[in-house]
Amino acid sequence: MSQEHQKASNDTQSVLKPNKPQGPLTGYRVLELGSTIAGPFCARLMADFGAEVIKVEPPTGDPVRNMGRHADDVSLYGASILRNKRLISVDMKTADGQNVVRELMKKVDIVIENFRPGTLARLGLEYEEIAKENPGLIMVRISGYGQTGPYSPRPGYGVTCEAVGGVRHMVGEPNLPPARVALAVTDHLTAVYAAFGAMMALVERDKTGKGQVIDTSLYEAAFSLMEPHVPAFEQLGIVPKRVGAKLPNTAPNSLYSTKDGEYVLIAANNDAIFRRLTEAMGQPELADDPRYSTQKSRSVRVDEMDEIVSSWTRERTGKEIETVLLEAAVPTSRVYTIADIFADPHFREREQLVEMPHEKFGKLTVIGVAPKLSDTPGAIYQLGGEVGRDTRSVLADLLGFNELRIAELESRNVVFSAEMAKNVHVGK
Repeated sequence: MSQEHQKASNDTQSVLKPNKPQGPLTGYRVLELGSTIAGPFCARLMADFGAEVIKVEPPTGDPVRNMGRHADDVSLYGASILRNKRLISVDMKTADGQNVVRELMKKVDIVIENFRPGTLARLGLEYEEIAKENPGLIMVRISGYGQTGPYSPRPGYGVTCEAVGGVRHMVGEPNLPPARVALAVTDHLTAVYAAFGAMMALVERDKTGKGQVIDTSLYEAAFSLMEPHVPAFEQLGIVPKRVGAKLPNTAPNSLYSTKDGEYVLIAANNDAIFRRLTEAMGQPELADDPRYSTQKSRSVRVDEMDEIVSSWTRERTGKEIETVLLEAAVPTSRVYTIADIFADPHFREREQLVEMPHEKFGKLTVIGVAPKLSDTPGAIYQLGGEVGRDTRSVLADLLGFNELRIAELESRNVVFSAEMAKNVHVGK
């Protein structure tokens, strides 16, 4: 790491490593019953901005711990998505475990769950019953297809809900089967909708004192990306198709190959930017050619226009192209790998690569906090840890259980400390 990057990293640590939660949600308490990605990410957003998040896991741990890469049997993804949370382990399949969760639900402002609809009711944890004793409770429900409708009983992952929502049909090359983005895009988008809903419910609670239920679905989050195509289908009968790297009816706006085997994204949509591009390419006459001079004329010559630009990019490296075009104020970028991101000072300056202390590795770099608030910014103060790390302290602090009561629950495998969970848990 260069001295500049090291300094930026050190500066980042001093800003984003307080000893306790900070941010506008400080003082609010959240109970996370969700698993895998959408629920935990929704809660992580709240935890980053100061909420006290208590995550409930089975003794085998949230399946999210088994996703992504591991190092020395440590879930690297878990260290990030479980950060800033108090981690407790409860067997919710037992009646006593359900009672523990029920008592916790009475002590919090927000509950986040992403079980299949009907699961909480079968566990005796219906919102309506809990709200009788905690009328301000906000319940954030995340599911594949929503709490109502003919598809509500279906199991749903982000990938299947992208297919139902029309998104998968739009991804990939036109002459190939639909592709996937190898990222949990729909889970993350759904989590943001869910968190937004919870914040609106908090605003409403300030007015009325009453909580409410937020019904968020993966398929609706995916479908929201189809917004421009809904009225177009109704009025024009147009079924949009996969277009690959190109932007339909717009050029130049695509990926272009380079001399060194990279790709650059060049977006010269409007006529002013196109003129700057042609000057940077050393071909200013293109901007005055009636075949290419206007956005409309280029829109019917997309392939032709892309070949002209490709002929220029193939003779230069990605960095050369990026340098020339950015100097000319043409929106462009090489297609970054994660290695490029770690080497880029902008990510350090913007505190998006944050080094945190880790008990096994010494330090671990995780993604930073977003968005940025000027007066009450969020923060990272601890990484995710072992299943059951905070079971005893949470039961003592929130429910007033003494050591004898906690030990009795542990002896019957109702709750689990970190040491107990190690015996049944693989990813830590």
